[in-house]
Amino acid sequence: MGLRGYVVRRLVYAVILVFAAMSMNFGIFLLMPGNVATVFIQQRGLAPELANQLIAEFNHNWGLDQPPLTKYIIYLKNMFTWNFGTSMFYRTPVAGQIMQRIPYTLLLIGSATVISILLGIATGVLSAYKRGSTFDSANLITALMLGTVPVFWLGLVLIVIFTKTLRWFPSAGAIPPEWAGLANPPVLYSVANSIIPSSNSVVTTFSMGSSLQYVGGFLNHAFLPVFTLSIFLYGGYTLLVRATMIDALTEDYIVTARAKGVSETSVLFRHALKNASLPIITAVALAFGFLFSGATITETVYSWPGLGYWIFQAVLQKDFFAMQAIFYIITLMVIICNIIADFFYGVVDPRIKIG
Repeated sequence: MGLRGYVVRRLVYAVILVFAAMSMNFGIFLLMPGNVATVFIQQRGLAPELANQLIAEFNHNWGLDQPPLTKYIIYLKNMFTWNFGTSMFYRTPVAGQIMQRIPYTLLLIGSATVISILLGIATGVLSAYKRGSTFDSANLITALMLGTVPVFWLGLVLIVIFTKTLRWFPSAGAIPPEWAGLANPPVLYSVANSIIPSSNSVVTTFSMGSSLQYVGGFLNHAFLPVFTLSIFLYGGYTLLVRATMIDALTEDYIVTARAKGVSETSVLFRHALKNASLPIITAVALAFGFLFSGATITETVYSWPGLGYWIFQAVLQKDFFAMQAIFYIITLMVIICNIIADFFYGVVDPRIKIG
């Protein structure tokens, strides 16, 4: 089978998997106890007669009063057109809420994932190379401790150290106090607003000096959440890299490369790491696949306005449409990243034949 056939087959599998995941997502919320419209309308504290009228209109507008098959078709249409409905908690379109929070989550999860992967690869390779040494033992103990420490406890400890004691970084939020008077925070909000413009947004003009000041203030708030998540993720990556590298360094081609006089750096990174990278690629793909799920615990500890904190609020407030939308997006991201990982397998490892 050639490359084209392989790509077509993977895409067909992906489409089938998307529909299966969407069907499961639909079934979960269909079987949830209670009535979505009742939760949405009764939160407004209206008179019973008016509430009943609005509940009937709400069910009709969103197809909730239709048979299951009709509901499913409406659900598929809404998911594919990103018509996710209105947030029951914020009373604004769910799509707009998602786009406002994506930049914050991308910065937090993306930065922490990249940092932890790079550190994990570097220390994992060095630990495998110096297997049994003092560095290897210390690295193993550190990685095991960091990978098992509860992230909320780690966050609270860092708040006590860097906020309460040293007073270096703020402990909550993503914006400096001087942004509090603005309807929409600058810098990151402008990214989301360029994709889905909001009619109630405030256009604010910043000079270069003030923009740099706002960026510096934002990064000051972002340090502790990024640092916390990087520490938490680092342990898993270094243990994974160390385990795969130890297996690779025992192969015959490593002995041959060293016998030919290849430098130790080339042996480690061009030979061993390349051939040991398949599990690492899988771990990285899953990490970026779950990127849009947000780091719920970390974002909650630091009140970071990303998707993770939003999911936490949606669960507490029974925000039906918000939960359904974010589960759908997470599914798409995981499937897409796994397809990309499959293609990388064939590029990195010549033993895997695509065509």
